Amino acid sequence: MKSEKTNREYRWAMTEALLPEIPDYSVRITDFGAVGDGRTDNTYAFRQAIEACVNAGGGRVVIPPGIWLTGPIKLASRLELHAQNGAVIRFSKRFDDYPLIASQFEGKPAIRCQSPLDAEGANHVAITGKGVFDGGGEAWRPVKRWKMTDKQWERLLRSGGIVDEADGLWWPSAAAMEGAAVLERLIGEGKREPADYLPWRDFLRPNLLSFRRCSRVLLDGPTFQNSAAWNLHPWASEHVTIRNVTVRNPWYAQNSDGLDIDSCRNVVVEDCTFDVGDDAICLKSGKDEAGRELGMPSEYIMIKNCMVYHGHGGFVIGSEMSGGVRHVHVSDCTFMGTDIGLRFKSARGRGGVVEDIVIERIRMTDIASEAISFHLFYEGVEGSGTARDEEVPVTIGTPVFRNIHIKDVHCDGAAKAFLVNGLAEMPLEGVTVQGLTAASRQGVVCHHVKRLTLEDVTLFTEEGPLVKLHQSRDVEIIRLGGAGGVSDEAMLAVTGSSTEQIECRDPRTAVTQRSVWASDEVDANAAIRIS
Repeated sequence: MKSEKTNREYRWAMTEALLPEIPDYSVRITDFGAVGDGRTDNTYAFRQAIEACVNAGGGRVVIPPGIWLTGPIKLASRLELHAQNGAVIRFSKRFDDYPLIASQFEGKPAIRCQSPLDAEGANHVAITGKGVFDGGGEAWRPVKRWKMTDKQWERLLRSGGIVDEADGLWWPSAAAMEGAAVLERLIGEGKREPADYLPWRDFLRPNLLSFRRCSRVLLDGPTFQNSAAWNLHPWASEHVTIRNVTVRNPWYAQNSDGLDIDSCRNVVVEDCTFDVGDDAICLKSGKDEAGRELGMPSEYIMIKNCMVYHGHGGFVIGSEMSGGVRHVHVSDCTFMGTDIGLRFKSARGRGGVVEDIVIERIRMTDIASEAISFHLFYEGVEGSGTARDEEVPVTIGTPVFRNIHIKDVHCDGAAKAFLVNGLAEMPLEGVTVQGLTAASRQGVVCHHVKRLTLEDVTLFTEEGPLVKLHQSRDVEIIRLGGAGGVSDEAMLAVTGSSTEQIECRDPRTAVTQRSVWASDEVDANAAIRIS
């Protein structure tokens, strides 16, 4: 084994995310008759203000304090939309106000409703200021019965809509409820025209912000909240800077991701706050064959100084990562009350390579499930579910996760400190966890991993050994400390006939031969070395 791998610096050339250049020209939406009373439809006023800037070669559209009702806003090149403090932009809840367009959703080309904040092929585009953009998502989203109190559910029923009693799911309309099955049929029939999908518009809820094939993008200052589907979705774009923004969605909101960076390069995310109902900060690059064919990885991405409250994951890669994710640096973030902290997910069939990821100085509290999770059997995908030992042939659809380095992580409260559910045919490979301190119900649980280093890991667990390794090989454990729930229980447990080359090096003698348990199929003398 090569212990020096835990001491190396993993760095790459981070190309700067270039900021937009906006001409010194400015208009106010009130110059075009906009009224901020929360009732007047200002769609035309926004359109005229943007057109005035475009005709001037670019400029700034200022939204003053007020409540501004509008339909979707189409942004253009060399345009800044500046929402002043006290400005609340509320997007229409009338589905007919949102034309169907060719877009992207969940990793594939799709017909969707135009996003409230929409741009395609725009260069030098910005949304700034301290205002609030509200997507009116409650009009669109399905709601699960179990996520609401009785009074909340009764209030929702009184608002209208329809209930799928079998699934305990409220929908805004019958068209929305039936949309999933119809959409699958239309896609199978090769229908690509928006008109084919029009009767099912209610189901095709938009992301709050969709920027496609854009360059030199800046989001700085606003609050983006209450999205119908995902909140912020830059796709196939480059030189994207997102800073000082707040992203909010109800905890029960379906598909309410905070930020999905999808097939983008040269991205900086800093000093942002997220409180959402799904994954908070997520990196993607397309789904299955569509993502592999596009072949645009998310790469050269820096995320720092962000706070995440509720969310399925604090920082997430996947599950749509078929085009690859690489050259990512995450640092100095805090996750409080997320379901999972650092979350990596995929499944057989996805393909793609996730590599060269560095994560450091992460703080977590009250994590419902795993503080750090690698799950290659992601639920809801063919071949997913519970981790299994059987191998299948390696194909272009086999996902690869490798060369991932996690350092200085502190977690106070989790179900598991570190979980790996790797594939038997393609184990998680080349992972370093250095300086992890966690108080959790269980410690480290790894299935199918190779070239794993655990260094200066201190765990305080309620049950089980501190570290469990199953069908894993080439593992270094350097200075493992802490305490388990049972004083005489093993610190290290190894299982699986393929488990081999496990080395424990601990000058404190915390891990001794007596504190190691091996199952019958493991040749403990040959597989485990303690020094």
